[in-house]
Formats: sequence, structure tokens, C-alpha cells
Amino acid sequence: MTVTPSHIIEYLFCHRYTYFEYVLCIPQFEEKYYKVLKGREVHDEKLKRNKEYLRQRIGVVEKHIDNYLSNEYLRGRVDEVVLLKDNTMAPLDYKFAEYKDKIFDTYKTQLFCYAILIESNFGKTVNRGYIVYTRSNNKLIELFINDRDKQDVIRIAKEIINIIENNYFPKATKYKLRCIDCTYRNICIK
Repeated sequence: MTVTPSHIIEYLFCHRYTYFEYVLCIPQFEEKYYKVLKGREVHDEKLKRNKEYLRQRIGVVEKHIDNYLSNEYLRGRVDEVVLLKDNTMAPLDYKFAEYKDKIFDTYKTQLFCYAILIESNFGKTVNRGYIVYTRSNNKLIELFINDRDKQDVIRIAKEIINIIENNYFPKATKYKLRCIDCTYRNICIK
């Protein structure tokens, strides 16, 4: 069994997401949210007509577009995998979002997952990733990735797999404000 970056992000929000969605098979219906739909649409469009200057700015010598990658613990589709002049690789991810001087933890986690997948599948070191904020005139942000970031993702992936394979009911989040907007708030035992 493998998990996706979305599994990891949901788990970090609340461990019980994993239980409700993947053990009890109760879907979230996130497809109904406007930003999700619009983001997917913009994402698909950007893959078709990415501006080459973004790649030139970061020293890309080779690119692999829209890659589905997997390994022992993870699977996911990376917008772009780029080989850089220093012979390292990096994920390049497009977000239908504005950059407001902060990189959300969810975006970081996604890049950490992609770093692991790239290292597993291409055999190259990944020590940074890039995010393109499409609603901020394609602003390019670099994020450094260390071994601890990657180890944390693997640990979390193992915890998620444990919940799913063993039908384990985990503790709820300690951040109760998250419960207010949760898809599962009406069925979750607090």
C-alpha cells in the first residue's frame, strides 16, 4: 500500500481524516469546492503552456512534465521534475494561489513528498523544490528540503498505512478550531 501527498496533508490536519475517508470509505466531496476545481483547470493549462524563462532562472538542463511516480510508501503526480545544472533534481509545482509572503505547510509537505519520489525514481539528490504561484504573475519561490523533512514524511506515511491496514481509530486533532470546518464534524466522536 502507498499513500499520496493528499493523504499526508489530510493526516497532518487531523489523523481522523485517514480513518473516515480510507477505512470507513466516507468521501469528503472536495470536488465541489470552487478553488479545487479552478485550481485543477489552471494547473492543466499551465502544464500545456509553461513559460520557459522560469526554468532558465533556476538553471534547468532537463525537464520531465506531468510525472506519475511511486515508491514503497508514496505515490503522486509531479507537475515537473527538473534536472538542474548542479546535477541535482527538484520538483516544480504550480499553485492556483497568490503568494502572500508565506509558504503554506501543505505546499511544503507536498514538495517533501515529491522530493522523496524523485530521489527514488531518478536516483538523484533533491535538496530544493519550487512553487509557481499562478495568481501572482507566475511568482517562483524556492524551498530548501533537508533529510529530516523527508524522514518525517516517510514516518507519517507509515502511520497512515498503519491506520488503514489495521482499522485503527486515531486521536482527533488537538486544534479544535479545525473541527468547525471539517467534513466529518457531524460523525466524529470528539
